[in-house]
Amino acid sequence: MAIEKKPVKITETVLRDAHQSLIATRMTTEEMLPIVPTMDKVGYHAVECWGGATFDACLRFLKEDPWVRLRKLRDGFKNTKLQMLFRGQNILGYNHYSDDVVEYFVQKSVANGIDIIRIFDCFNDLRNLETAVNAAKKEKGEVQVALSYTLGSAYTLDYWRETAKKIEDMGADSICIKDMAGLLIPYEATNLVTALKEGADIPIEMHTHYTSGCAAMTYMKSVEAGADIIDTAISPFAMGTSQPATEVLVKTFEGTPYDTGLDLNILDEVANYFRPIREKYIASGQMSTKVMGVNVKTLMYQVPGGMLSNLVSQLKEAHAEDKYDAVLEEVPRVRKDLGEPPLVTPSSQIVGTQAVLNVLQGERYKMVTKETRKVLHGDFGSTIKPFNAELQKKILGDDEPITCRPADLIPPQLPKFEEEVAPYKQQDEDVLSYALFPQVATEFFKYRDAQQKKVDVNVADKDTQSYPV
Repeated sequence: MAIEKKPVKITETVLRDAHQSLIATRMTTEEMLPIVPTMDKVGYHAVECWGGATFDACLRFLKEDPWVRLRKLRDGFKNTKLQMLFRGQNILGYNHYSDDVVEYFVQKSVANGIDIIRIFDCFNDLRNLETAVNAAKKEKGEVQVALSYTLGSAYTLDYWRETAKKIEDMGADSICIKDMAGLLIPYEATNLVTALKEGADIPIEMHTHYTSGCAAMTYMKSVEAGADIIDTAISPFAMGTSQPATEVLVKTFEGTPYDTGLDLNILDEVANYFRPIREKYIASGQMSTKVMGVNVKTLMYQVPGGMLSNLVSQLKEAHAEDKYDAVLEEVPRVRKDLGEPPLVTPSSQIVGTQAVLNVLQGERYKMVTKETRKVLHGDFGSTIKPFNAELQKKILGDDEPITCRPADLIPPQLPKFEEEVAPYKQQDEDVLSYALFPQVATEFFKYRDAQQKKVDVNVADKDTQSYPV
């Protein structure tokens, strides 16, 4: 029996998640722009090029304005949708913002050229997505809600099916399964996509990382089960902690009912452009061979690749690299105490740092980060499972945890940010850069001012911190 023809669509990640995963988001705008006209001919469903850690890295390390990057990319991509990653009520930062800041950020993202906004919450608490979803719809942006994929007794197929229905009811245009740790194995992908398709009638996009070695097989089973779109990276920035290679998946589905219709010759031009850029970052040490292989520990400990590298650097700073295995074993225990959340920014950093402290202190929760306390207080939202009640009482004492949507308790912040940024403001968007990263943005504004006045300023050394999302 002939299979119905259903071409799979491709979202290219090289301008955002691929270089975020492999070189800590250090690719510059000038490195991107020359290949944009060629990429625009490919026929991608979308090019992911903004959001995630790109915003922070532009300001902090590259001394670039992320809004200028977006405008330049928009000018170059005449025929291709541009996509960004948006952390719900966290926007692109690590704490919740008031609704007026979220709404203004969405408005300016669309106005500057974003077509598709992929919105997620680190706890999959849909209440934390409502403001961003409604704002994107108001601006006529395409809304994709991403579910952070993870494992645990509460994450059943019924959970995913029912959540897909809720997302469709919110008004989302599509759903993404965001498998940041590479935990989704092939046959489970079949079951998951089938369940999502039963729950919702909107397109399903699959996003994973090659960290555990399963990603290409997972995509194949996902597409066979009905996934509509897959995220891939052009080969020089593929594999390892990045996505599967675009060309490989295009060739894999060629001549099948899922044929992408993309031209491998044009993709080869794109790959040829990025190859020397990859070599440059390998030579500088920014692209480490450590992130290029398969790390089976991700399947054992459910830890994203970027989080693993953060744990290594934290232990190195403490001269306690011998405690690495002990920390990996502690991570699932901390995660369970904190309600079994998915491990994605910022929950991955919170769980990981607390696990490191628990091991280094020799006593669990002898020292607690302010972020761990905020999780237990409900400041990030609700988790699928309850927190460890004994731990919560120990940490909070008589302070009552909140149960409402956290942003309900945050008064409007935009007027205050506008007032504070006034001395540096050159464009409307500056207030948003400042709102997200006040110190970093202020330093950038000073640098920008000095550059405009032709004063010689040294750009800070680029560090090697990674940003897993």
